[in-house]
Amino acid sequence: MYQYDEYDQRLVDERVEQFRDQVRRRLSGELSEDEFKPLRLMNGLYLQLHAYMLRVAIPYGTLSSAQMRTLATLARRWDRGYGHFTTRQNIQYNWPKLEDVPDMLAELAKVGMHAIQTSGNCIRNVTADHFAGVARDEIEDPRIWAEIIRQWSTLHPEFSFLPRKFKIAITGSPNDRAAVKVHDIGLRMLRNADGDVGFEVIVGGGQGRTPFIGETIRAFLPKQHLLSYLEAILRVYNQYGRRDNSFKARIKILVNALGAAEFARQVEAEWAHLRDGALTLPAAEVDRIAAQFAPPVLPPVAEPIPAFDMARLTDPAFGRWARTNLFAHKVPGYASVLISLKPVGGVPGDATADQMDALADLADRYSQGEIRVTHGQNLVLPSVGKAHLPDLWQQLTALGLAEANIGLVSDIIACPGLDYCALANARSIPIAQRISQRFADIGRQHDIGELQLKISGCINACGHHHVGHIGILGVDKKGEEFYQITLGGKAEEDAALGKIVGPAFSYDAVVDAVETIVDTYLVERRSGERFIDTYRRTGLAPFRARLYGETIDAAA
Repeated sequence: MYQYDEYDQRLVDERVEQFRDQVRRRLSGELSEDEFKPLRLMNGLYLQLHAYMLRVAIPYGTLSSAQMRTLATLARRWDRGYGHFTTRQNIQYNWPKLEDVPDMLAELAKVGMHAIQTSGNCIRNVTADHFAGVARDEIEDPRIWAEIIRQWSTLHPEFSFLPRKFKIAITGSPNDRAAVKVHDIGLRMLRNADGDVGFEVIVGGGQGRTPFIGETIRAFLPKQHLLSYLEAILRVYNQYGRRDNSFKARIKILVNALGAAEFARQVEAEWAHLRDGALTLPAAEVDRIAAQFAPPVLPPVAEPIPAFDMARLTDPAFGRWARTNLFAHKVPGYASVLISLKPVGGVPGDATADQMDALADLADRYSQGEIRVTHGQNLVLPSVGKAHLPDLWQQLTALGLAEANIGLVSDIIACPGLDYCALANARSIPIAQRISQRFADIGRQHDIGELQLKISGCINACGHHHVGHIGILGVDKKGEEFYQITLGGKAEEDAALGKIVGPAFSYDAVVDAVETIVDTYLVERRSGERFIDTYRRTGLAPFRARLYGETIDAAA
């Protein structure tokens, strides 16, 4: 994984001391809150409903065991003993005291971490496939290019005050695990007819108040031109993106207003001034960064592996876990292990300091000291020998981290909602907890099969409800919490936005509504169909009929 050089380290160290002085001036009254706000936001510090919240960047979701131990230290020493992993592969601390934040940032800097640009109208943390570098279906490791983008975009003088926040995601596989079509810029690595590797460039995706699936504006971009082309996109957006209305300031609004073809034309015109210039990537520099992402040396192991296969056959609990929580590795005899942060009745994405410390130890023992953060608010040990999986599973079980539910109905994505966020209209966490308790029977979950359920507490869609197979949006109706349900969303290569099923449900009724939707699917599904397959075949009609009766369905 990437190691900070002297330039990176000097930057984060100087930023810590700069922010320490800004906090001192805020506490002394020299800075008002209005003056302090843009300074703290550029350092990842929000003022939430009850306290400050610090968002720490985990670039492209990759952590070392030493970094994970530092995250545990922050949770234990300066927060309330836990951290919350997010859909952007970051971690959030919900209860830091303002006077302690500089010390937290200084501790992070010791292990090459920071909170720079995790907020504000700038280019945010660049995200990538959480199986990058180890996936069997991968064309090329996307983290190399995510790191190049990180270096280019950090404190970029032209793009530090954009019309609105800006998010970039990249996948190195034809199977999109980075949700590139719902980002401001999505990059998908592919080979052209000559066998050269480059990027499909997708622009204008996003969720929130006005959701859009991104549009391809360049079918193939040679790798050496990545930064110059991104710069051209950002220049067009910076020039024409709306600054008079924050609700219409994202690049998706501009792309929709101009049309993808006209937006692409303007980008190409701007790129003509940048192409083959100073931003052309030197092969030697790409090679230098790529060398830091060299995969660990893993000797191939002949399969079958008796210890693993015997455990799957003789222990039903281990067998269920192996079916849902393992991902195919490019090296025979190894697997990537998904660690669920979604226990029954738990808070999706939360991990305690003790769990983080223990996971760091397990990473050292079983996975070359490396951990990944997923878009689904779970964690990954990327390279584990299959012979070690039964032992690892037992240790995860003891930690409460062996829930066999990855991709199932209780593997819920949820934003913090009204329990923490000042922008929220409704609670998300209690709804997620109640749904996971309703479907607590793991055998029932496995019978239901793949089902992505996502919950947002407001229209900003931090829980990605628009692209959930079942999406739930909290809304306020005259001071009461209600929940609007959408069906059929998907974030992968065949991305789609969910459709509203009908009138919203009350706080007390929404979990029953979810169960009705699941039961309807079980009645309607054909052999081998997942929830999304059945929905795409039947549409909304059977679900609406069961939820509301034939009257509303006929009216539709």
